[in-house]
Amino acid sequence: MSCYDIYMKLETEQPDHLLNTLAEFRFELRRFLQFSENASLEAGLQPQQHQLLLQIAGAPDGTAVTIAFAAGRLGLKHNSTVELVDRTEREELIARTSDKEDKRRALLHLTRKGRQVLHKLSGGHARELNEMAPRLVQALMRVRRHSRLSFATEVL
Repeated sequence: MSCYDIYMKLETEQPDHLLNTLAEFRFELRRFLQFSENASLEAGLQPQQHQLLLQIAGAPDGTAVTIAFAAGRLGLKHNSTVELVDRTEREELIARTSDKEDKRRALLHLTRKGRQVLHKLSGGHARELNEMAPRLVQALMRVRRHSRLSFATEVL
């Protein structure tokens, strides 16, 4: 079998394999996201509120957690993030304080209530991820194998 024959065989089989691989990976990610959304709702939060709390609490040390920071981490527009922060603040899950260095900015912090809700959710999420980890890792490894194969066939 020539290099051309191998290339043509890979070329015709690869698109279906790629689609299967990506579909399976996306399915595993979606399963976790569905779990997370349901857990948030059961805890009395909207899923975006849970994500906001997590981004505030999990920000790297020394990071000014502002609305702009939250918007970037959540993939939301600034005005949508302001509405989310307003709603979450009304529920006393977060608080805003003025930035001492730049009075135009508000810094976001979890309240005691927000931290308690987040800790409750985080434990369940860690357990679920631990259970799902083998499937997620396997799906990711298939994606990686496929991407290496795609690269190799492009070189041929």
